[in-house]
Amino acid sequence: MKYKITLIPGDGIGPEVVLATKKCIEATGVKIEWEEFLAGEEAIEKFGTPLPEQILSSIKKNKIALKGPIVTPIASGFRSVNVAMRQNLDLFACVRPAKSIEGVVSSPYKNVDLIIIRENSEDLYAGVEFEKNSSNAKKLISLINRLSPKKVREDSGISIKPISEFASRRIIDFSFKYAIKNNRKKVTAVHKANIMKYTDGLFLKIAREIASKYKDRIAFDEAIVDNLCMQLVLRPHNFDVLVLPNLYGDIISDLCAGLIGGLGIAPGVNIGEDCALFEPVHGAAPKYKGLNKVNPTATIQSGVLMLRYLNEDKAADRLELALKKVIKEGKFVTYDLKKDRNDPSAVGTQEMADAIVKRLD
Repeated sequence: MKYKITLIPGDGIGPEVVLATKKCIEATGVKIEWEEFLAGEEAIEKFGTPLPEQILSSIKKNKIALKGPIVTPIASGFRSVNVAMRQNLDLFACVRPAKSIEGVVSSPYKNVDLIIIRENSEDLYAGVEFEKNSSNAKKLISLINRLSPKKVREDSGISIKPISEFASRRIIDFSFKYAIKNNRKKVTAVHKANIMKYTDGLFLKIAREIASKYKDRIAFDEAIVDNLCMQLVLRPHNFDVLVLPNLYGDIISDLCAGLIGGLGIAPGVNIGEDCALFEPVHGAAPKYKGLNKVNPTATIQSGVLMLRYLNEDKAADRLELALKKVIKEGKFVTYDLKKDRNDPSAVGTQEMADAIVKRLD
């Protein structure tokens, strides 16, 4: 069988780690026709937009995409392309595994095996914002100050945090089904319902309700997000599948990546009813662009997730095993996977990919 897959190399180091991943996936023997598109800064220069419409059309048609990281300006410029893609394609579930790999020397932990499932469509990332001193911000502040005993300062910028029953039910049910399908033992709902009683409180209420339907198959508990941060650092092995609203999911997934050695080895996928978009958790790191220096593991592992999504489990197993062997051996790996980051024997992005391909053979 031949698959048609949308390919978005991205910005900064994106094209390099995506090229390395393509090499590895194609070496498994799985036949893929790639439809490649520019997005992000290069797309702005060429098309006047960071997210050309043909990208969304291609993903809707092909149902699956592999994407490199894309730059998101801080506090100015265009809004996140990643968020826009998730919203336009209704990719409501962000799944980010955090699993230890033997040979990753930057982590003091062993045998961490977590799944972070993040609600993608709402919360503070919905983008419902009002700029300080804008007419709409003034109107909204005036309304809030009339309706609420808690007052908002007149010189405030405003972000709205919508948490709906629909989106909460959808992501939590997805989490329990994911746990069953992947032989996990427990789902933990993460919240701040002790303070945000009508938003996080709703999320927790729905979690408890859905958990009762799965009580004979999957264990359930709940955790306040700040306490969870401490518990993950102290006892990460006490957790299995975490399901979280959007903002907490973004933060906690980075924390969990730290437990296993950093963003350089953390894969991810955004899943909707009809489409799936696979991408590394890390950013575009523009300062390393074109240097053939960065670790391709996160993107390769995202490719492994993609192969599993395609039910190409044998190919996924082979690629995952080859990657683990190369990292464990520690010879043909990038500088960040060496005991000494200045080790002159460190290889480049493409050379590490070539070593993985040889291990496949």
